[in-house]
Amino acid sequence: MDHFLSVVGEMFPDAHCELHHRNPFELTIAVLLSAQCTDETVNKVTADLFQKYQTPADYLAVPLDELEHDIRRIGLFRNKALFIQKLCRMLLEDYGGEIPQQHEELTKLPGVGRKTANVVVSNAFGVPAIAVDTHVERVSKRLGFAKADDSVLEVEKKLMKLVPRALWTETHHRLIFFGRYHCKAQNPNCPVCPMVDECKEGKQRMKPALNRKAK
Repeated sequence: MDHFLSVVGEMFPDAHCELHHRNPFELTIAVLLSAQCTDETVNKVTADLFQKYQTPADYLAVPLDELEHDIRRIGLFRNKALFIQKLCRMLLEDYGGEIPQQHEELTKLPGVGRKTANVVVSNAFGVPAIAVDTHVERVSKRLGFAKADDSVLEVEKKLMKLVPRALWTETHHRLIFFGRYHCKAQNPNCPVCPMVDECKEGKQRMKPALNRKAK
């Protein structure tokens, strides 16, 4: 892990949350929308969405089908529109219209699971956290930081033990960048990967090429 932190730090020193947002509320909405959807698509949708809706009350001032229409390019848009309105109603009724800063309170909000809460507390409120998305999970398992059959929560716990707490948030972002732009799900860049010698899957992927060279 120490070697990986050094390598990934050099590769992606400026890794950051790529979801566009101006405040904790917009970040929460953006992360909710990002489930099973790319950040790029979410950012295209929220460019207009965040101009039209700026407070929880704004989202509740329109019929559900209008909100659905506004986010129709997002996967599972009907469910997400419903979650957004339920979340906004709870914010107004229980939290004074503000996103709570405590992890346990965040997970009470409709549509907000552990991963979303981790993203919000770390990026909006500066609390160290490691959110495990598909990129973080894939990279962790490929490099042996977690087992192939580990659950998302097990991956998170193992990473929290391996990485110093002060580095959790930046490591989370760098793991995402490493998985999104280098160690991709399909066609990872194994031939030029500085971690290939420590990666069982990378070595397996490289074998056919090495065998062809030997011949």
